[in-house]
Amino acid sequence: MFKKINKSKGSISTVFLIFGAVLFVVIVIVFVIITVNAKKNSTDQADVPVEPVGPVYEKQIGDVQFTFRSAQNIGSVLESSNTRYQPDLVTTERFIKVIIGAKNKGLLNVKKDTWDIGNIVDSEGRNFVAVGQDYRNSYLADSSNLCGVLLKPEFELINCVKYYEVSKKSTGLKVEIYTSTDARSKKKESGFLDLIVN
Repeated sequence: MFKKINKSKGSISTVFLIFGAVLFVVIVIVFVIITVNAKKNSTDQADVPVEPVGPVYEKQIGDVQFTFRSAQNIGSVLESSNTRYQPDLVTTERFIKVIIGAKNKGLLNVKKDTWDIGNIVDSEGRNFVAVGQDYRNSYLADSSNLCGVLLKPEFELINCVKYYEVSKKSTGLKVEIYTSTDARSKKKESGFLDLIVN
């Protein structure tokens, strides 16, 4: 009886040794696989070029390519081209004239009123809306304001011009750009272009 107990103790320890050896081999194999995969993933990621984060002056949304043209600080007075019908606008802050170019890079016409520029946003997230359409027409002496017009494929870049009343303290200004599938659609794709204010 005593010998049987010893025999079973020996077989139990042999089983534990075999189990420990198998477990060790499995751990080593798993470790090697994880290490190889980690190196492969880091090599794959190294091959992908990292785009530098910086100012964006040109961006395509849908078929419309938007390009920053200029942003000019015109001071505290927005002079009317016809003071008889529309008086000069005056602010305690500053007016900025923004010109963004638009071009159709697609194969079909971009319909009228399906693209435009929106609010100016500063680095703090403050929003500044454009001066209203009635006023805007009075301050544009020429017919360079073509925001939202029909864009034909690969025609010359056209200008969208808007005026904004913006705080003097605002920095890091961006202007919203957007397109939609049709003029009545509330669903739109949008983005931002950085502004360099002169």
